[in-house]
Amino acid sequence: MVQLHEKYSSQGFEILAFPCNQFGGQEPGTNEEIQKYATDTWNAKFTFFEKCDVNGDNTHPVYKFLRNNSELYDDKKKSASEIPWNFAKFLVNQEGKVVKYFNSREDPNEAIPLIEKML
Repeated sequence: MVQLHEKYSSQGFEILAFPCNQFGGQEPGTNEEIQKYATDTWNAKFTFFEKCDVNGDNTHPVYKFLRNNSELYDDKKKSASEIPWNFAKFLVNQEGKVVKYFNSREDPNEAIPLIEKML
């Protein structure tokens, strides 16, 4: 993600990070600790938001929108699947449309053709 941000941020590409502690307690720190760790460890220079829930009753409104407007949404069930693990990624275009959902196992570089098409 850091490399994508470095390569495309000058062209308007942004990464918005929403830490979440719902997956094995991987983000137990405070918002400040999480951002400091990412900045110090990976030189992450993207925008960090407060830690939030991405699944369940307390799902953050941003994640309700992302899940309901991506391939996670099941039109027959009229609901979206939960995000299965940490480091899920959503590619959103300049108009706010969810272009693609990438699960945690997918390499962020798989988004490059879509990013370049949008820029």
